[in-house]
Amino acid sequence: MIAFKKKTFNALYSIFAIFSCVALGKLCAYFVPVLPSSLYGLIIFTLTLHFRLFNAAHIKSTVIWCLKHMGVCFVPAGVGIINHFELIKQFGLTIIAITFATTFILLTIVGLHYQRYAVDEE
Repeated sequence: MIAFKKKTFNALYSIFAIFSCVALGKLCAYFVPVLPSSLYGLIIFTLTLHFRLFNAAHIKSTVIWCLKHMGVCFVPAGVGIINHFELIKQFGLTIIAITFATTFILLTIVGLHYQRYAVDEE
């Protein structure tokens, strides 16, 4: 019975922490519409954990559960791909080529910058 109460408290505590940060993120995005509200919420959540406004030990089990079941979040993307299969079939090779080219360019630029600044630090 005590374990059930502890799990319930941790779940409710986590829900409160996450939703309060999301609400504050929405508020920030309303007044300063530079970033999306979800990004503001994520920044606020990170800061509250860093400055220990929320107890990370209480939130840990809920976050682990959410990460374990994250695949469910990608189901709509898979459905979207199936719904637009004709476009994928028509432009599939182009999409793959663009994905590989942009990934290669990004990794090359990041690697060159890292080498440049890593040498400067030594």
